[in-house]
Amino acid sequence: MPTARRLSEDDWIQAGYSLLAEDGLPALKIDRLCSRLGVTKGSFYWHFADMAAYRSALIDSWATQRGDEHAVYTEIRDRPPRERLSMMIGALVSPRRWKLERTMREWARTDAHVAAGVDASDRKVQKAVRQAFVDLGFTPEQAKMRTGVTFAAGIGFLHMAGDKASPLSASEREQFLEFMLRP
Repeated sequence: MPTARRLSEDDWIQAGYSLLAEDGLPALKIDRLCSRLGVTKGSFYWHFADMAAYRSALIDSWATQRGDEHAVYTEIRDRPPRERLSMMIGALVSPRRWKLERTMREWARTDAHVAAGVDASDRKVQKAVRQAFVDLGFTPEQAKMRTGVTFAAGIGFLHMAGDKASPLSASEREQFLEFMLRP
């Protein structure tokens, strides 16, 4: 009989992100996590002292950009700058990611630890976006301004999307990117 794979902390983190993306912060319960992973509460307590410790690990993972939700930032390093920007925008508005992003930002409004994690992640994303603009030939000042506008628009798209499957279509994403790349 095959033995079940032992869960890692990252398995628990990804399960939490899934619940947050699907049903928001109220879904983040030990019972729901265990059900999602098909394990008992004992497995949860093997990895985390309590729900507060779990939430802290979840937030720290977001801040350090570990896991599937942030994989695009490691996948794009060697890509041309325009392609990097397109991939980052595409990742942000992918169905699971944009719902999770919106939930994390809502949660950050009421929890300083979450706000710090979101801010740390935002700084890393902005650095990657700014570098792509610089690599496209914009001055550091222009790149900084374009990064701010791109980032603010992206967050705005997330909040305006409501219950749509995606805040922007592929065509709209490319039109937005072309607009941001105008001299």
